[in-house]
Amino acid sequence: MSDYLYKRIFVIVCDSMGIGNAEDAKEFGDEGSNTIAHICEAKNGLNVENMEGIGLGLLGDFKGIPPVKYPLGSVAALREVSSGKDTMTGHWEMMGLKITKPFKTFTDTGFPEEFIKLFEEKTGRKCVANYAESGTKILDDWGEHQMQTGDWIVYTSADSVFQIAAHEDVIPLEELYEACHIARELLMRDEWKVGRVIARPYIGTSKGHFQRTANRHDYALEPFGTTVMDVLKENGLEVEAVGKISDIFVNKGITNSTLTKSNEDGMNKTIELLKKDFTGLCFVNLVDFDAVYGHRRNPIGYGDAIEAFDSQLDAFMAGMNEDDLLMITADHGNDPTWTGTDHTREHVPLLIYSKSLAHPKYLGLLESYGVIGATVAENFNVNNPGIGESILNQLGRVD
Repeated sequence: MSDYLYKRIFVIVCDSMGIGNAEDAKEFGDEGSNTIAHICEAKNGLNVENMEGIGLGLLGDFKGIPPVKYPLGSVAALREVSSGKDTMTGHWEMMGLKITKPFKTFTDTGFPEEFIKLFEEKTGRKCVANYAESGTKILDDWGEHQMQTGDWIVYTSADSVFQIAAHEDVIPLEELYEACHIARELLMRDEWKVGRVIARPYIGTSKGHFQRTANRHDYALEPFGTTVMDVLKENGLEVEAVGKISDIFVNKGITNSTLTKSNEDGMNKTIELLKKDFTGLCFVNLVDFDAVYGHRRNPIGYGDAIEAFDSQLDAFMAGMNEDDLLMITADHGNDPTWTGTDHTREHVPLLIYSKSLAHPKYLGLLESYGVIGATVAENFNVNNPGIGESILNQLGRVD
């Protein structure tokens, strides 16, 4: 028997799967955005039996996902309180940190000439591009040029990122990673400080045939304060990170990290972790929703990915122990029917399931993504170092 109400808590972040209705969406140019609702409309409904059964339909008017009368789980909508709508802001808030100053973006202007010149001098290669673009189109536009010249392809997006694309047969991975270290150091200056520097290696022979590889690596800012993950680790509990969680938190507060290649791979590896005997948190990010479908404004592909994830929940939920807890959430929205390619300011779902829940509840709208970390902290009897109120005693478990 575990000393805790739940021996293992699995937090799965469906990256960007928002549910609309953020009160301050207008301030971000996102009033009316609703990732799940608009995907449901585009696909004429979604077949998500597991999330529907947990209670997803209670959180909005989602075509094809009705509200069930007797949900299997407790559900809530979470309001983001940080000033931002990016990946790091969302994940950090889940673990107790409130971001009051958004990370720098260079979406409209590209990076300043002063920075680009310094980067070129320190790396010994010239830069091309330096504008906001999708990761696939930038390769079509500049991949052949790089193969001929060896110039860096640098670009950004609506996120706070500096991305460096390099053909693996032209620029060795070690050189690409070293260039990212150089860029990360330069981009610590306040006027240039972005959330992440990202290595974007790729392969291929010509336009239309370039493909990014799994050798991506993120170089993020360190969290500015102590997170729930840090406290768990300090108290001898396990913190399993799956997907890009280790990059988002720069490996802080993590005891073991598992890299993934896709949503499917991420879920397969998380299902495999159900077989591991550990006590603590398993924190999972499934990035394809955001990177492959949201930013590329592909609502049909996004919907298909949601259905595929829901299918994999069959095996995950069946494999859970009685004292396991599952939380499914998101870090922001990315409405694939919206204008532009940016994230969207939305509430996010919180779907909570355990085989031991006797009286699941609808918990309404809760303040801050920090509810997640606070609940994890209370379960494991450790101090919550940041924001968020625990809902552990509201989940509907009866012992």
